[in-house]
Amino acid sequence: MLSSQAMARLFILGIFLFYLTIRSVVADPEDYLKKPDAWFVGEEAKQVAANILSFQSDLGGWPKNVSTTEHHYQGERKDLKPTYDNGATMGELRFLARIFKVTKDPLFKTAFDRGLGYVLEGQYANGGWPQFHPPGKGYPRHITFNDNAMVRILEFLREVATEDIYMFVDEKRRRQASNAFDKGILCILKCQIKAGEKLTAWCAQHDEIDYRPQSARSYELATLSGSESVGITRLLMSLDEPSIEIVLAIESAIHWFEKARLPGIRLVTIEDDQAPQGRDRVVKKDEAGVSLWARFYTIETNQPIFVDRDGIPKPNLADIGYERRNGYAWYGTWPQRLLEIEYPKWKKRVAGR
Repeated sequence: MLSSQAMARLFILGIFLFYLTIRSVVADPEDYLKKPDAWFVGEEAKQVAANILSFQSDLGGWPKNVSTTEHHYQGERKDLKPTYDNGATMGELRFLARIFKVTKDPLFKTAFDRGLGYVLEGQYANGGWPQFHPPGKGYPRHITFNDNAMVRILEFLREVATEDIYMFVDEKRRRQASNAFDKGILCILKCQIKAGEKLTAWCAQHDEIDYRPQSARSYELATLSGSESVGITRLLMSLDEPSIEIVLAIESAIHWFEKARLPGIRLVTIEDDQAPQGRDRVVKKDEAGVSLWARFYTIETNQPIFVDRDGIPKPNLADIGYERRNGYAWYGTWPQRLLEIEYPKWKKRVAGR
Protein backbone atom coordinates (compact mmCIF):
# COMPACT_ATOMS: atom_id res chain seq x y z
CA MET A 1 0.00 0.00 0.00
CA LEU A 2 1.25 3.48 -0.81
CA SER A 3 2.22 5.70 2.07
CA SER A 4 0.22 8.89 2.69
CA GLN A 5 3.25 10.90 1.51
CA ALA A 6 3.42 8.94 -1.77
CA MET A 7 -0.33 9.32 -2.31
CA ALA A 8 -0.06 13.05 -1.75
CA ARG A 9 2.69 13.24 -4.36
CA LEU A 10 0.61 11.27 -6.85
CA PHE A 11 -2.30 13.62 -6.25
CA ILE A 12 -0.08 16.66 -6.90
CA LEU A 13 1.29 14.98 -10.03
CA GLY A 14 -2.26 14.32 -11.25
CA ILE A 15 -3.23 17.97 -10.77
CA PHE A 16 -0.06 19.03 -12.61
CA LEU A 17 -0.77 16.71 -15.56
CA PHE A 18 -4.40 17.86 -15.69
CA TYR A 19 -3.18 21.48 -15.80
CA LEU A 20 -0.82 20.64 -18.68
CA THR A 21 -3.68 18.94 -20.55
CA ILE A 22 -5.90 21.98 -20.15
CA ARG A 23 -3.12 24.34 -21.19
CA SER A 24 -2.41 22.27 -24.29
CA VAL A 25 -5.90 22.90 -25.66
CA VAL A 26 -6.16 26.57 -24.67
CA ALA A 27 -5.28 28.72 -27.66
CA ASP A 28 -3.65 32.12 -27.57
CA PRO A 29 -5.11 34.68 -29.98
CA GLU A 30 -2.10 34.39 -32.28
CA ASP A 31 -2.62 30.64 -32.64
CA TYR A 32 -5.69 31.40 -34.77
CA LEU A 33 -3.72 33.54 -37.22
CA LYS A 34 -2.68 30.34 -38.99
CA LYS A 35 -6.31 29.73 -39.96
CA PRO A 36 -7.45 30.41 -43.56
CA ASP A 37 -9.64 33.42 -44.32
CA ALA A 38 -12.67 31.16 -44.61
CA TRP A 39 -12.40 30.26 -40.92
CA PHE A 40 -12.73 33.92 -39.88
CA VAL A 41 -16.27 34.16 -41.28
CA GLY A 42 -17.45 31.09 -39.40
CA GLU A 43 -19.22 30.70 -36.07
CA GLU A 44 -16.11 29.57 -34.18
CA ALA A 45 -14.23 32.72 -35.18
CA LYS A 46 -17.18 34.88 -34.12
CA GLN A 47 -17.21 33.22 -30.71
CA VAL A 48 -13.47 33.60 -30.26
CA ALA A 49 -13.74 37.27 -31.27
CA ALA A 50 -16.61 37.83 -28.84
CA ASN A 51 -14.53 36.30 -26.05
CA ILE A 52 -11.56 38.51 -26.88
CA LEU A 53 -13.72 41.63 -26.97
CA SER A 54 -15.22 40.75 -23.60
CA PHE A 55 -11.74 40.86 -22.03
CA GLN A 56 -10.80 44.25 -23.50
CA SER A 57 -10.48 46.74 -20.67
CA ASP A 58 -11.92 50.24 -20.68
CA LEU A 59 -8.35 51.49 -21.24
CA GLY A 60 -8.09 49.43 -24.43
CA GLY A 61 -5.63 46.69 -23.48
CA TRP A 62 -6.00 43.12 -22.23
CA PRO A 63 -4.98 41.33 -19.00
CA LYS A 64 -2.19 38.76 -18.71
CA ASN A 65 -2.09 35.15 -17.53
CA VAL A 66 -5.63 34.39 -18.68
CA SER A 67 -7.03 32.85 -21.85
CA THR A 68 -8.97 35.58 -23.63
CA THR A 69 -10.17 33.21 -26.37
CA GLU A 70 -11.78 30.24 -24.63
CA HIS A 71 -14.62 31.82 -22.67
CA HIS A 72 -16.50 35.07 -22.11
CA TYR A 73 -15.34 37.36 -19.32
CA GLN A 74 -17.76 37.13 -16.42
CA GLY A 75 -16.28 39.58 -13.94
CA GLU A 76 -16.56 43.31 -13.32
CA ARG A 77 -15.05 45.46 -16.08
CA LYS A 78 -13.31 47.63 -13.50
CA ASP A 79 -11.33 44.57 -12.43
CA LEU A 80 -9.71 44.08 -15.86
CA LYS A 81 -6.06 45.14 -15.56
CA PRO A 82 -4.55 45.67 -19.02
CA THR A 83 -0.84 45.17 -19.58
CA TYR A 84 1.89 44.72 -22.18
CA ASP A 85 3.51 42.00 -20.06
CA ASN A 86 3.50 38.19 -20.41
CA GLY A 87 2.25 38.17 -23.98
CA ALA A 88 -0.85 40.30 -23.34
CA THR A 89 -2.53 42.76 -25.76
CA MET A 90 -0.44 42.34 -28.94
CA GLY A 91 -1.91 38.92 -29.76
CA GLU A 92 -5.46 40.16 -29.30
CA LEU A 93 -4.75 43.12 -31.60
CA ARG A 94 -3.29 40.89 -34.30
CA PHE A 95 -6.40 38.70 -34.15
CA LEU A 96 -8.72 41.70 -34.45
CA ALA A 97 -6.78 43.04 -37.45
CA ARG A 98 -7.09 39.69 -39.20
CA ILE A 99 -10.79 39.20 -38.56
CA PHE A 100 -11.55 42.78 -39.61
CA LYS A 101 -9.60 42.30 -42.84
CA VAL A 102 -11.85 39.34 -43.68
CA THR A 103 -15.23 40.44 -42.34
CA LYS A 104 -15.03 44.26 -42.49
CA ASP A 105 -17.17 44.32 -39.34
CA PRO A 106 -16.64 47.84 -37.84
CA LEU A 107 -16.93 46.40 -34.32
CA PHE A 108 -13.49 44.83 -34.73
CA LYS A 109 -11.94 47.99 -36.14
CA THR A 110 -13.25 50.04 -33.24
CA ALA A 111 -11.79 47.58 -30.73
CA PHE A 112 -8.49 47.49 -32.61
CA ASP A 113 -8.26 51.28 -32.67
CA ARG A 114 -8.80 51.43 -28.91
CA GLY A 115 -6.13 48.81 -28.34
CA LEU A 116 -3.64 50.53 -30.62
CA GLY A 117 -4.31 53.74 -28.72
CA TYR A 118 -3.48 51.93 -25.47
CA VAL A 119 -0.14 50.84 -26.94
CA LEU A 120 0.80 54.26 -28.34
CA GLU A 121 -0.29 56.19 -25.27
CA GLY A 122 1.82 54.02 -22.98
CA GLN A 123 5.13 54.97 -24.58
CA TYR A 124 7.35 57.28 -22.57
CA ALA A 125 8.80 60.38 -24.22
CA ASN A 126 12.20 58.62 -24.19
CA GLY A 127 10.84 55.72 -26.27
CA GLY A 128 10.39 53.05 -23.61
CA TRP A 129 7.28 51.31 -22.23
CA PRO A 130 6.35 50.29 -18.70
CA GLN A 131 4.67 46.98 -17.92
CA PHE A 132 1.28 48.63 -18.15
CA HIS A 133 -0.34 52.02 -18.63
CA PRO A 134 -0.79 54.11 -16.54
CA PRO A 135 2.46 52.86 -14.97
CA GLY A 136 1.93 53.62 -11.27
CA LYS A 137 4.81 54.06 -8.81
CA GLY A 138 6.19 50.53 -8.33
CA TYR A 139 8.80 48.69 -10.38
CA PRO A 140 6.38 48.06 -13.30
CA ARG A 141 6.88 51.75 -14.17
CA HIS A 142 10.41 50.95 -15.38
CA ILE A 143 11.19 50.42 -19.05
CA THR A 144 10.26 46.76 -19.33
CA PHE A 145 12.23 44.26 -21.39
CA ASN A 146 11.24 41.45 -19.03
CA ASP A 147 9.50 38.59 -20.84
CA ASN A 148 10.19 40.47 -24.11
CA ALA A 149 7.41 42.99 -23.37
CA MET A 150 8.94 45.99 -25.14
CA VAL A 151 10.33 43.89 -28.00
CA ARG A 152 6.84 42.51 -28.67
CA ILE A 153 5.39 46.02 -28.69
CA LEU A 154 7.99 47.22 -31.19
CA GLU A 155 7.50 44.23 -33.47
CA PHE A 156 3.76 44.89 -33.47
CA LEU A 157 4.13 48.62 -34.19
CA ARG A 158 6.45 47.88 -37.09
CA GLU A 159 3.77 45.61 -38.52
CA VAL A 160 1.15 48.35 -38.15
CA ALA A 161 3.42 50.83 -39.93
CA THR A 162 4.49 48.57 -42.81
CA GLU A 163 2.21 45.58 -43.44
CA ASP A 164 -0.79 45.55 -45.78
CA ILE A 165 -3.10 43.87 -43.29
CA TYR A 166 -3.11 47.13 -41.32
CA MET A 167 -4.03 49.36 -44.26
CA PHE A 168 -7.37 50.00 -42.54
CA VAL A 169 -5.46 52.03 -39.92
CA ASP A 170 -5.49 55.71 -40.88
CA GLU A 171 -2.29 57.23 -42.21
CA LYS A 172 -1.77 59.41 -39.14
CA ARG A 173 -1.85 56.40 -36.81
CA ARG A 174 0.49 54.42 -39.05
CA ARG A 175 2.99 57.28 -38.96
CA GLN A 176 2.64 57.39 -35.19
CA ALA A 177 3.40 53.67 -35.07
CA SER A 178 6.48 54.17 -37.25
CA ASN A 179 7.73 57.06 -35.13
CA ALA A 180 7.09 55.11 -31.94
CA PHE A 181 9.14 52.22 -33.32
CA ASP A 182 12.07 54.50 -34.15
CA LYS A 183 11.96 56.07 -30.69
CA GLY A 184 11.88 52.60 -29.14
CA ILE A 185 15.03 51.56 -30.99
CA LEU A 186 16.83 54.69 -29.77
CA CYS A 187 15.71 53.87 -26.24
CA ILE A 188 17.16 50.37 -26.57
CA LEU A 189 20.53 51.82 -27.58
CA LYS A 190 20.50 54.17 -24.58
CA CYS A 191 19.68 51.32 -22.21
CA GLN A 192 22.55 49.06 -23.29
CA ILE A 193 24.78 48.64 -20.24
CA LYS A 194 28.42 49.62 -20.16
CA ALA A 195 30.88 47.69 -18.01
CA GLY A 196 33.83 50.03 -17.82
CA GLU A 197 34.04 51.41 -21.33
CA LYS A 198 32.57 48.36 -23.08
CA LEU A 199 28.98 47.89 -24.13
CA THR A 200 27.52 44.59 -22.93
CA ALA A 201 23.84 43.60 -22.81
CA TRP A 202 20.63 44.74 -21.12
CA CYS A 203 18.84 44.40 -17.81
CA ALA A 204 15.30 43.05 -17.70
CA GLN A 205 14.13 46.53 -16.74
CA HIS A 206 15.68 50.00 -16.90
CA ASP A 207 14.97 53.30 -15.22
CA GLU A 208 12.37 55.30 -17.10
CA ILE A 209 14.28 58.55 -16.46
CA ASP A 210 18.00 57.85 -16.75
CA TYR A 211 18.04 54.36 -18.36
CA ARG A 212 20.00 52.73 -15.49
CA PRO A 213 19.39 49.00 -14.88
CA GLN A 214 16.82 48.52 -12.14
CA SER A 215 15.57 45.71 -9.92
CA ALA A 216 12.04 44.34 -10.09
CA ARG A 217 10.84 41.59 -7.75
CA SER A 218 13.05 40.71 -4.79
CA TYR A 219 14.83 37.95 -6.74
CA GLU A 220 15.18 40.02 -9.95
CA LEU A 221 18.06 42.37 -9.26
CA ALA A 222 19.70 45.01 -11.46
CA THR A 223 21.84 42.69 -13.56
CA LEU A 224 22.74 41.68 -17.10
CA SER A 225 20.06 39.40 -18.54
CA GLY A 226 21.05 36.27 -20.44
CA SER A 227 17.44 35.87 -21.59
CA GLU A 228 15.84 39.23 -22.38
CA SER A 229 19.02 40.47 -24.10
CA VAL A 230 18.49 37.84 -26.81
CA GLY A 231 15.16 39.24 -27.95
CA ILE A 232 16.56 42.76 -27.97
CA THR A 233 19.58 41.75 -30.05
CA ARG A 234 17.37 39.79 -32.45
CA LEU A 235 15.15 42.85 -32.95
CA LEU A 236 18.16 45.06 -33.72
CA MET A 237 19.42 42.46 -36.19
CA SER A 238 16.09 42.55 -38.01
CA LEU A 239 16.54 46.19 -39.05
CA ASP A 240 17.06 46.60 -42.78
CA GLU A 241 19.42 49.59 -42.65
CA PRO A 242 21.33 49.38 -39.37
CA SER A 243 23.27 52.47 -38.38
CA ILE A 244 26.83 52.32 -37.11
CA GLU A 245 25.46 52.63 -33.57
CA ILE A 246 23.12 49.68 -34.08
CA VAL A 247 25.87 47.53 -35.58
CA LEU A 248 28.07 48.35 -32.59
CA ALA A 249 25.26 47.47 -30.19
CA ILE A 250 24.75 44.09 -31.88
CA GLU A 251 28.44 43.22 -32.06
CA SER A 252 28.89 44.20 -28.41
CA ALA A 253 25.96 42.07 -27.32
CA ILE A 254 27.23 39.07 -29.30
CA HIS A 255 30.65 39.47 -27.69
CA TRP A 256 28.98 39.55 -24.28
CA PHE A 257 26.96 36.40 -24.98
CA GLU A 258 30.17 34.59 -25.84
CA LYS A 259 31.81 35.77 -22.62
CA ALA A 260 28.74 34.81 -20.59
CA ARG A 261 28.62 31.26 -22.00
CA LEU A 262 28.70 28.55 -19.30
CA PRO A 263 30.12 25.38 -20.86
CA GLY A 264 30.55 22.03 -19.16
CA ILE A 265 27.36 22.00 -17.08
CA ARG A 266 23.75 20.98 -17.45
CA LEU A 267 20.62 21.53 -15.41
CA VAL A 268 18.78 18.36 -14.45
CA THR A 269 15.74 17.42 -12.40
CA ILE A 270 16.42 14.56 -10.02
CA GLU A 271 14.20 12.38 -7.87
CA ASP A 272 14.56 13.34 -4.21
CA ASP A 273 12.38 11.74 -1.56
CA GLN A 274 13.31 14.48 0.90
CA ALA A 275 12.20 17.31 -1.38
CA PRO A 276 8.71 18.82 -0.94
CA GLN A 277 7.56 17.60 -4.36
CA GLY A 278 9.78 14.55 -4.60
CA ARG A 279 12.17 16.16 -7.08
CA ASP A 280 14.77 18.90 -7.22
CA ARG A 281 16.83 20.89 -9.72
CA VAL A 282 20.58 20.50 -9.61
CA VAL A 283 23.52 21.56 -11.75
CA LYS A 284 25.84 18.77 -12.89
CA LYS A 285 29.09 18.73 -14.79
CA ASP A 286 28.75 17.67 -18.42
CA GLU A 287 31.71 18.48 -20.63
CA ALA A 288 29.92 17.11 -23.70
CA GLY A 289 26.70 19.03 -23.20
CA VAL A 290 25.52 22.22 -24.85
CA SER A 291 26.43 25.52 -23.26
CA LEU A 292 24.04 27.18 -20.86
CA TRP A 293 23.55 30.80 -19.94
CA ALA A 294 22.38 32.15 -16.61
CA ARG A 295 19.33 34.38 -16.38
CA PHE A 296 21.25 37.01 -14.41
CA TYR A 297 24.89 38.17 -14.32
CA THR A 298 26.48 40.82 -12.15
CA ILE A 299 27.34 43.94 -14.10
CA GLU A 300 30.68 44.43 -12.37
CA THR A 301 32.12 40.89 -12.56
CA ASN A 302 29.94 39.19 -15.19
CA GLN A 303 29.39 36.24 -12.83
CA PRO A 304 26.06 34.38 -12.66
CA ILE A 305 23.94 35.06 -9.59
CA PHE A 306 20.92 33.33 -8.08
CA VAL A 307 18.55 35.09 -5.72
CA ASP A 308 15.93 33.94 -3.25
CA ARG A 309 12.98 36.00 -2.09
CA ASP A 310 15.22 37.62 0.52
CA GLY A 311 16.97 39.53 -2.29
CA ILE A 312 20.46 38.31 -1.37
CA PRO A 313 22.49 37.22 -4.44
CA LYS A 314 24.24 33.85 -4.27
CA PRO A 315 26.88 32.37 -6.61
CA ASN A 316 25.25 28.93 -7.06
CA LEU A 317 21.77 27.62 -7.73
CA ALA A 318 22.12 25.25 -4.77
CA ASP A 319 22.57 28.23 -2.45
CA ILE A 320 18.96 29.41 -2.71
CA GLY A 321 15.83 27.84 -1.26
CA TYR A 322 13.84 25.02 -2.82
CA GLU A 323 10.87 27.13 -3.88
CA ARG A 324 12.80 29.66 -5.97
CA ARG A 325 15.33 27.06 -7.14
CA ASN A 326 12.54 25.06 -8.74
CA GLY A 327 10.17 27.91 -9.56
CA TYR A 328 12.17 30.16 -11.88
CA ALA A 329 14.11 29.90 -15.15
CA TRP A 330 17.66 30.38 -13.84
CA TYR A 331 19.42 28.72 -16.77
CA GLY A 332 18.66 28.41 -20.46
CA THR A 333 20.04 28.09 -23.97
CA TRP A 334 18.43 31.38 -25.04
CA PRO A 335 21.36 32.78 -27.11
CA GLN A 336 22.32 29.51 -28.79
CA ARG A 337 20.40 29.90 -32.05
CA LEU A 338 21.28 33.58 -32.17
CA LEU A 339 25.00 32.83 -32.01
CA GLU A 340 25.11 29.74 -34.21
CA ILE A 341 22.64 30.63 -36.98
CA GLU A 342 21.16 34.12 -36.89
CA TYR A 343 24.26 36.17 -36.18
CA PRO A 344 26.35 34.59 -38.99
CA LYS A 345 23.49 35.27 -41.44
CA TRP A 346 23.18 38.85 -40.23
CA LYS A 347 26.94 39.36 -40.46
CA LYS A 348 26.92 38.18 -44.06
CA ARG A 349 23.97 40.40 -44.92
CA VAL A 350 25.49 43.51 -43.37
CA ALA A 351 28.86 42.83 -44.98
CA GLY A 352 27.15 42.46 -48.35
CA ARG A 353 25.41 45.78 -47.89
